[in-house]
Amino acid sequence: MAQESDVQELNKDVIPNGFEIIPLPGHFFDMVGFRTPDNVVYLADCLSSRETLDKYQISFVYDVEAYLKTLETVKTMQAKIFIPAHAPASEEIASLAQYNINKVLEIAEKIIEICTQPLCFEVILQKLFNHYKLTMNFEQYVLAGSTVRSCLAWLKNSEKLSCSFNDNMLLWQKI
Repeated sequence: MAQESDVQELNKDVIPNGFEIIPLPGHFFDMVGFRTPDNVVYLADCLSSRETLDKYQISFVYDVEAYLKTLETVKTMQAKIFIPAHAPASEEIASLAQYNINKVLEIAEKIIEICTQPLCFEVILQKLFNHYKLTMNFEQYVLAGSTVRSCLAWLKNSEKLSCSFNDNMLLWQKI
């Protein structure tokens, strides 16, 4: 367990001169990155490495729409070097941002494909895990399950899926 320390939240009132706060919504609540005066950009958790995405397939995403917008913004950023939390430092970030975008869109398309008939969340999650040959455990259920729920809500808002209740069970189906 970490020992107590005297810390301050980094916000515009206490951030050192020359530093810029970069909003990075979508992966998690109120996530931000930072640009230093020497043009180094810290991207927090907004990107996963190709290796991580290829291994786990479904990364944690809290808000799919905001996340995709964040990744599109990251794709256009210029910096001396980018420091993502879950990928190697790089002078070029656009291709990794696009890889992350493609993975989210792939998962969404697979969900639409799965939902040709009304299905509950648990069955959708099971079919995704079977498709990607993943093994369910509690941690994956929580993390990947949250992402799948976010995708379902985004796909409903995008009018690609509908949902209805049948015998007190929420069912999702392709429109």
